[in-house]
Amino acid sequence: MACSQAFINSFFFFFLFLLQSSTIITTTSQQYTIGVNYGTVADNLPPPSQVAEFLQTQTTIDRIKLFDANPDILTAFANTNIFVTVSVANGDILQLTKLPFAKSWISTNILPYYPQTKINRISVGNEIIHTHDKNLIAHLLPAMKSLHSALQLANITDIQVSTPHSLGILSLSEPPSLGRFRRGYDKVIFSPILQFHRDTKSPFMINPYPYFGFSDKTLNYALFKENSGVFDKKTGITYTNMFDAQLDAVYSAMKRLGYGDVDIVVAETGWPSIGEANQPAVNLENAVSYNGNLVKHVNSGIGTPLMPGRKFETYIFSLFNENLKPGLTDEKNFGLFNPDLTPVYDVGVLRNGKAGGPSTSPAPSESDNMWCVPKSGASEVLLQANIDYVCSHGIDCTAIQDGGPCYEPNTIMSHAAFAMNAYYQTEGRDDFNCDFANTGMVITSDPSYGICKYVS
Repeated sequence: MACSQAFINSFFFFFLFLLQSSTIITTTSQQYTIGVNYGTVADNLPPPSQVAEFLQTQTTIDRIKLFDANPDILTAFANTNIFVTVSVANGDILQLTKLPFAKSWISTNILPYYPQTKINRISVGNEIIHTHDKNLIAHLLPAMKSLHSALQLANITDIQVSTPHSLGILSLSEPPSLGRFRRGYDKVIFSPILQFHRDTKSPFMINPYPYFGFSDKTLNYALFKENSGVFDKKTGITYTNMFDAQLDAVYSAMKRLGYGDVDIVVAETGWPSIGEANQPAVNLENAVSYNGNLVKHVNSGIGTPLMPGRKFETYIFSLFNENLKPGLTDEKNFGLFNPDLTPVYDVGVLRNGKAGGPSTSPAPSESDNMWCVPKSGASEVLLQANIDYVCSHGIDCTAIQDGGPCYEPNTIMSHAAFAMNAYYQTEGRDDFNCDFANTGMVITSDPSYGICKYVS
């Protein structure tokens, strides 16, 4: 009987997949609700007041997630009826374990705007486990508990506290039914975090990116396009898209610890529309296919094979293309909208149902020049070590010091990109001079921006 039910479940999801993926979305009259990550690593974005009015009047986007607690944005979104998730910087986590600091943080970043601005969640840091910083990891849950206590003391009961995780928290994700957390982190780190979520009725936030997990053979599987599926022998289920498989792997890990009842929120996911010349899977058509079918899928209420009937709160990365983001071209082009608020493409969130057409920006071309930058997802601990090494070995790093042309954005990733490239250009353009313990890669698209010029 169990085998029969597994076959039925597998057939049911495969049939629904065929219905959903029979056409690639370009424009659509169907409107969906979805969340977006509102990043601001750019020098050409419209003012927050204009963004708030645009989202409220021209789109069906009903929630945003910030990577900080930007006061201008929080002010602009007052009385828009759009939910807002604010974020705590990784660097504030240690101090937030102390209740007085947590109360001060709430007083500064929440109370002046709430409830006119519908702040519904505080995201404590971003992918802390992925940093491999044991001190930060150890203080993550105490900081979350401290903020929750500070909210209660302020008589605020409808703002949740959580933290987003990359899929790097899993030691095993295939097949999905065997998903498990990394050994040593499961019972020591994740059981207490999941207990906190159960106690406070807050969600476990994850950042599933099929974009970072596909191969040439699994591209259609990652894009929600028609494919032969991936069979899970343990359950007898055939998965028809990688997104469901990634969510079910996380669910299996949670259930293994006894927390299958805790809600899951998709804090980030997306697909870029422009990439490097050697990234053929990064194009407008694939971005439309992934994000468009994703929006349909999470709005359908179908759920996943192991979580049928669930409708996942989901945030696409990202709202805008961000021209100052460090790294490759794809990192700057995850946006649904251009800075002038015209759509890069429509995934069914425009109220008038009309897409403004694809971006007219020319695709990057190959160049004889080469630059060294960090790999996407490289550990900040390792990147900081790269900066320290380069700047202590005779390389001029004044450009990334306070007041220098490349100081902003003041992030480890951005500063490491400049330092690693300076070393690569100075020491010679050999692959080993851009290895940096496997955290560097050579690109052919100039990463310079604004007044910050990368040596070539």
